Amino acid sequence: MKVTVENKKGLNKDVKVFVDKKTMSGYMDEKYEEIKNTVNLKGFRPGKVPKEILKRQFGKAVFSEVLDKVLKDTSTKALEENKIKPAGQPKLDLKTYGEDKELEYVLSITELPKIDVKDISNIKFDQYSVKINDSETDKRIKEIAKNQPNFKEVSPETKASEGDLVVLDYNATVDGKTFKGSEGKNTQLTLGKDLFLKGFDKQLIGVKKDETKIVEAILPDNFPEKELIKKKAKFECKIISVKKSEETEINDEFAKNLGAKDLLDLKKLITNQINDEYKNSLDRLSKNQILKELEKFKVDEIPENLIDEEVKILSQGMTEEDIKKNKKNFEEVAKKRIKTGLILNEFGEQNQIKVNEQELQAEIQKQLRMMPGQEKMVMDFYQKNPSAVASLRGTVYEEKIIRLIKEKAKPNKKEITKDEAEKILKQSQKQQLDQELKNHSKTRDKVETKKSVEKKTKSKSKKTESAVKKSKKVSKK
Repeated sequence: MKVTVENKKGLNKDVKVFVDKKTMSGYMDEKYEEIKNTVNLKGFRPGKVPKEILKRQFGKAVFSEVLDKVLKDTSTKALEENKIKPAGQPKLDLKTYGEDKELEYVLSITELPKIDVKDISNIKFDQYSVKINDSETDKRIKEIAKNQPNFKEVSPETKASEGDLVVLDYNATVDGKTFKGSEGKNTQLTLGKDLFLKGFDKQLIGVKKDETKIVEAILPDNFPEKELIKKKAKFECKIISVKKSEETEINDEFAKNLGAKDLLDLKKLITNQINDEYKNSLDRLSKNQILKELEKFKVDEIPENLIDEEVKILSQGMTEEDIKKNKKNFEEVAKKRIKTGLILNEFGEQNQIKVNEQELQAEIQKQLRMMPGQEKMVMDFYQKNPSAVASLRGTVYEEKIIRLIKEKAKPNKKEITKDEAEKILKQSQKQQLDQELKNHSKTRDKVETKKSVEKKTKSKSKKTESAVKKSKKVSKK
């Protein structure tokens, strides 16, 4: 195999590959030997069919298969030996080919630019750790306790009031007749929450244990028995007990009910939980700082075909008019994205970062946990969409690269309070919103300018049209 690389313009190259006739014949003979043992032709024993007969019968099919294999093998080898990384699929131009002939072809390639990533270790970014005060942890535990009321039964003489838990049995009728689901046993209602039927709770205020109370309520629009929707139902309620909420005591028993070993262990778990809530958001800020720093790196030329592909992604679902209108903005965004992606990928390759199957499955499980109740649907989506799995793999790959950059770069470590963390995050959100509004304003101004030009053009057009009509009238006179 003979390879010649011809530099054309910028990142564009022509890679000319020549495979002599003898080598091609060798590939063909190898294939004929392979199929000879599997072919059954009348008059010949298996494995004894002459090569000339095989050529007449299967020559075109064999050559097509051999050509595909040789093109794949030689093009891969040619690129690897010359250390050429294509940006996209190369264009193949067959010059000479055929049975009993040499093979000559040209690969027209847009090459990925050479990128120097040694300065990544000089990147500076803020690395936050949040110090959670004991008072913050205690406050969160009290909120949890408040949302888990502890109800205790009161004396039979005590009347139920708003916020109390009433336990009851009921029998319901509509127009004096029972219906499916008209009975309820040991039904628990917290008065004031109105979670059963609208207005039902209010009628139970003042009831006592062992009392019977008739409650009337309108059956809702989503009632299973369609013919009873919006009908008035009478509920004969037998009050079993009335319970009042007591402040939950925060102790070891309370902690154990929440899955902790004891109260001290619960405090550690809650402290870590609060810290993680801020850490994830602050880590994203650190990542954005790193990506912004990478945008400052020098890349001499970005492949046009990659820019075109990225613009297509950015403009998906837009009209041709809007795409033309915003093309320059899209190209600027595309260049930044591609540039950052190329730098990250080069750094990943140099540090031999890979995503294994175990890491990919762990990320899929993470996605499943984010959508409780829809796990099967999400899993089916990934099983039926290899492109979605590839995208997920890309996300994991990028996160691994960012983690390594953080290890190699120069972090500005900051220990901050919870209040300071909230202030930083709010400020970041405001900056992001301001940028989005700025971008929107730019687009809107362009649209308004275009409308103004169109309006003026139409006005001029009408004046011209009027002038033409007048000139015609004059000429007629």
